[in-house]
Amino acid sequence: MLIVMEQSVPEERIAGVIEAIEAKGLRAHPIPGASRTAIGITGNQGPLDPAEFENLPGVVRAIPVTQPFKLVSREVKREDTIVKVGDCTIGGGAFCVIAGPCAVESERQTFAIAHRVKAAGAHMLRGGAFKPRTSPYSFQGLGREGLMILSRARRETGLPIVTEAVDTESVDLVAEHADVIQVGARNMQNFSLLRRVGRTKRPVMLKRGMSATIDELLMSAEYIAAEGNYNLFLCERGVRTFSNHARNTLDLSAIPAVRRLSHLPMIVDPSHGTGTRDKVPPLARAAVAVGSDGLMIEVHDNPDRALSDGPQSMYPDQFDALMADIRAIAPLVGRAV
Repeated sequence: MLIVMEQSVPEERIAGVIEAIEAKGLRAHPIPGASRTAIGITGNQGPLDPAEFENLPGVVRAIPVTQPFKLVSREVKREDTIVKVGDCTIGGGAFCVIAGPCAVESERQTFAIAHRVKAAGAHMLRGGAFKPRTSPYSFQGLGREGLMILSRARRETGLPIVTEAVDTESVDLVAEHADVIQVGARNMQNFSLLRRVGRTKRPVMLKRGMSATIDELLMSAEYIAAEGNYNLFLCERGVRTFSNHARNTLDLSAIPAVRRLSHLPMIVDPSHGTGTRDKVPPLARAAVAVGSDGLMIEVHDNPDRALSDGPQSMYPDQFDALMADIRAIAPLVGRAV
């Protein structure tokens, strides 16, 4: 249920409604809006009677929410969510580009790529310190050392860091060093991990699972929001289909579908979505055109020797050219790079 408060309602009346909700054993989620505050209610096992709340001081209306994902639904919040990461903005008309190597391999490699993507115009640096891989014999990342390298790269370049937490044990360590915690595709329905990152103060980027529907993606986002973390954005990274011409099938139709159902920003990862660097630029341009809020691009200075996902990593010169294309296309669809 969504409780809509009066415009410019005093804080004590909002507190009174929250107290009344919690007195019923439910959980209240205040959602400030442009002109008024709303309060989402979770924890109910069945429908609630609107009359129980509409007589409370300051309440305009109590509205049942039909979607199973309540807090991330447009029924609860009409305005687009805007996630701020340092000086970077995801959502609200801003277009954010996250770029860097798939994995942190060394300080030299990370610093070199960080400087190149920043010079090209990237807003944040990506890099995996922990790498969940299909094979147990593949490079699994440098772990704590990788996080330290990313921290030094941030000091060197000023770029905020996006990196993945692969399990509940790694969340605190990642949150200590990262500006954005990534939940990867393989962990999209790791519900204990979702709850754990939901209890952190860090923004979270949630990737769509390889075989996940849009409803399943939004329900996973709901796990994070239900723990009180609303600094959340989504990432389309391709789904598993019968096609064999690309690593995955990049589902750009997910962007308008999510925008209709949810207020959360959504970016696109054409690197994992295609699996080969020659396919990344056209799909990245298409992602801008379809209205995404940003891109996540893998860039490597020597992809033939990369320890992870070399074939889909762009050369720095290719990334320079792609950024020029993005700057040309973004204003046409109301995005500011």
